[in-house]
Amino acid sequence: MTAVRPDITPKQAPGTQFPTGFIWGAATASYQIEGAAAEDGRTPSIWDTFSRTPGKVRNGDTGDIAADHYHRYRDDVALMKRLGLKAYRFSVSWSRVQPTGRGPAVERGLDFYRKLVDELLDAGIMPVATLYHWDLPQELEDAGGWPERVTADRFADYAAIVSGALGDRVGMWTTLNEPWCSAYLGYGSGVHAPGRTEPAAALQAAHHLNLAHGRAIEVLRDQLPAAAQTSVTLNLHQVRPLTGSEADADAARRIDAVGNRVFTGPMLRGEYPEDLIADTSHLVDWSKLVRDGDLATISRPVDALGINYYTPTLVSTPVAGADYARSDAHGASDHSPWPGSEHVAFHLAEGKERTAMDWPIDPDGLYNLLMDTHRDHPGLPLMVTENGAAFDDYVSPEGRVEDPERVAYLHGHLDAVQRAVADGADVRGYFLWSLMDNFEWAYGYSKRFGAVYVDYASQRRIPKTSAHWYSDVIRRHALPPAGTV
Repeated sequence: MTAVRPDITPKQAPGTQFPTGFIWGAATASYQIEGAAAEDGRTPSIWDTFSRTPGKVRNGDTGDIAADHYHRYRDDVALMKRLGLKAYRFSVSWSRVQPTGRGPAVERGLDFYRKLVDELLDAGIMPVATLYHWDLPQELEDAGGWPERVTADRFADYAAIVSGALGDRVGMWTTLNEPWCSAYLGYGSGVHAPGRTEPAAALQAAHHLNLAHGRAIEVLRDQLPAAAQTSVTLNLHQVRPLTGSEADADAARRIDAVGNRVFTGPMLRGEYPEDLIADTSHLVDWSKLVRDGDLATISRPVDALGINYYTPTLVSTPVAGADYARSDAHGASDHSPWPGSEHVAFHLAEGKERTAMDWPIDPDGLYNLLMDTHRDHPGLPLMVTENGAAFDDYVSPEGRVEDPERVAYLHGHLDAVQRAVADGADVRGYFLWSLMDNFEWAYGYSKRFGAVYVDYASQRRIPKTSAHWYSDVIRRHALPPAGTV
């Protein structure tokens, strides 16, 4: 098979058209859809362990079967083709291809991804491979997980295995998906696997994830054809102060540092921000954590930056005696996912419609995030690699799934992308989250983000109204008038 080589140098077309060459895709993650949790040599990841721990996942749900994509991938790719997708962003299960996180690959595991990629290429769909979407092999967590430096070494070995197997057919690669979640939800607040609540370990994990990214980029550049594209995907927080006070501005600065610049600083500038180090110096000794050569490795150039966006982040410095909700839209916990800034208060924007996740709907947040990133890192191509919403979808008596709220959400956010492009942001693609309903991490199967409805009992796929709407957007290469379904 011949890889579909991405041309991510679009030119702006006139009128309401998106740029020529703009990539239209959808995204998924391995543990959320594949199932087949113990087949063909796959061993437990931290999410297998976490989901089997009582009280960690709603209703005791696991990803053992999920959307059964492992067995139904051919039908799923055929569905993608019918919807007109031009690209599909998937992740590789580390424990499926390298069960212990070290040593040789299991060819049966790699064969699944070889077959998936071939099916995509036959359908004219560009495969976009993500190496890590949170499912660390459990044996590596047993050895200390991401807070241990050696995990970055293991990740480089794993990157070599996967790129060696798929590099002749996959032209676009992402190292990590949302390392903020892996570090802070996994090791800080404990609402994600592995469920640890250790602020210092969360910061150590952040650095080692950065290091893993850099080492993987080195491997990819060494093994892949020159035309291949490399990237990393970050869930950058569009942080806003609640008021114009200096105290609230400082709260926003702190969250921007530990939420955004802890990754963009070393990855894109080759340095950790001084204010981040000052805010967290009581937790870790950065001079010992960051070794000689680390920053040069972490800052290896990438061809694009993936940005995931769902809702903005509104913060303040607490007022004594005031009552603030502990949830910051990432799951309630008695432990903070913001090491060094645990005191910062989070708010839900008033007067906004909300999704089933209770997240305020604010397309301007995506516009501002794209423009801010373009301003801070000029010349770096951007991709919206996740954007979408959960709603309380159901199958009507006629067998349809009507989701006008999701259509409105997508229209507003695609309009924000188009406005950002018109104002100079170099945005080269959009990947809807998610292609299909799936295992939504600690929420289990209680939240539906998909454009395609999955009846988990029968595994029947039903494209929702939003899937047909998105298909029409792709066909038009433009947005229809607002309110058009």
